[in-house]
Amino acid sequence: MPDAQATAGVLQERTSIREPVRIDFRWQLNESGSRMSGVGVARIEPPYRARLDLFLDNDESVMSAALVDEELRLPYGASDDILPPVELMWGTLGVFRPMNAATLLGGARLEGEAERLRYAYENGAELHFEVGQEGVRGLELLDGGAVVEWVRLTREGNEPYPRAATYRNLVEFRELRITRTSVATAQPFDPAIWDPR
Repeated sequence: MPDAQATAGVLQERTSIREPVRIDFRWQLNESGSRMSGVGVARIEPPYRARLDLFLDNDESVMSAALVDEELRLPYGASDDILPPVELMWGTLGVFRPMNAATLLGGARLEGEAERLRYAYENGAELHFEVGQEGVRGLELLDGGAVVEWVRLTREGNEPYPRAATYRNLVEFRELRITRTSVATAQPFDPAIWDPR
């Protein structure tokens, strides 16, 4: 691909968060054969703020987390092992957001209209974005040249937020599936929600 930097700039602009949005969804977690499921809500606000709350079907809270730019904020003592790492989190929302520490290596054409953009970190890990006309289709986190975690998105038309997202950790045998049930424009959220600590 002749100008990966230009493609990345266009994608970042096209997939940026433009207004406060509330997304309701169902989730399913499969971790080494143990299964959980329930409902959740994501609240998103420009420039790069997202709050995620997961509940069981009986309304019991499972997890709260906020993603502010490149920082994942969790309540003190909470485990972060259910969620994708920060490198993949924005991608689950369809947002093209390479981390500041990542260096663009280049791009390549894939079958059809798809393209791959490759980023590298100082520790040798790589982050690959698969993108198409509709935006982000998937992400892969590689360590030592092998894929260790990935996200795949299901989209409908040109909707800015994916219909579904699947995150898989191949090392820890964990899969989290999220299926959107509704999306609605919202009023600006209370600033306190961006820090669940």
